[in-house]
Amino acid sequence: MTTVDILVVGAHPDDAEVGVGGLIHKMVTQGYSVGILDLTEGELASRGSPAERAEEARVSAEILGVKRRECAKLKDGKIANTSEQQKKLIPLLRSFRPKVLIAPMSDDRHPDHGAAHELVRDANYFAGLAHLDPDAQREPHRAMRRYFYRVYGDPTIPQLVMDISEHMEAKLEALQQYKSQFYNPEYEGYPTYVSSPQFWDFVRTRAAYWGHRIGVQYGEPLYTTRPLGIDTLPNLEMVR
Repeated sequence: MTTVDILVVGAHPDDAEVGVGGLIHKMVTQGYSVGILDLTEGELASRGSPAERAEEARVSAEILGVKRRECAKLKDGKIANTSEQQKKLIPLLRSFRPKVLIAPMSDDRHPDHGAAHELVRDANYFAGLAHLDPDAQREPHRAMRRYFYRVYGDPTIPQLVMDISEHMEAKLEALQQYKSQFYNPEYEGYPTYVSSPQFWDFVRTRAAYWGHRIGVQYGEPLYTTRPLGIDTLPNLEMVR
């Protein structure tokens, strides 16, 4: 199976694009291979069918340059950090073999997002144990670099903000492919928060806010749960 440098995990199709779509496109343009793993098909969404969302996700991934996208097909609304669900994720994590793992952060609006944070964190750890479900086709693997993102806002200050100024339009183009989910007057469906023009405005406004905080046009926040080691001060060349 195709391996990647960076794997972005979302609880539902479109979570990865909302949270770090600009980062995905930026990393691809810098020559890194990026994969997306959707934990569910989003079947509980008030708009769109699993088939529609799968096609939307496929086209969105093509726009961002994603190398491989898979769905773990866990039950929407029932993500939980259990041994059963960990065992469904472990073969996929071993198959992608990412160097860097980007997953949902805790304390987000949708309960699945916080549950996904714990599930992915622990599944990644167990995926590195050689004696856990040994499989010659999928040798143990653990991503040692982990970052986290939120979909619906940032109640806590992020540790990192990625400059996505040159990649914001690609992010929005990818999100526009989710015609059943986001603001689209031509789609007849039950009105939801994410399908409102207010949420669509929020996506750009949020990126502009975090961009402003680091002195650029657009940014995407990232979180860490452990210290990051450095051997020099970041962006030191800017003060020369």
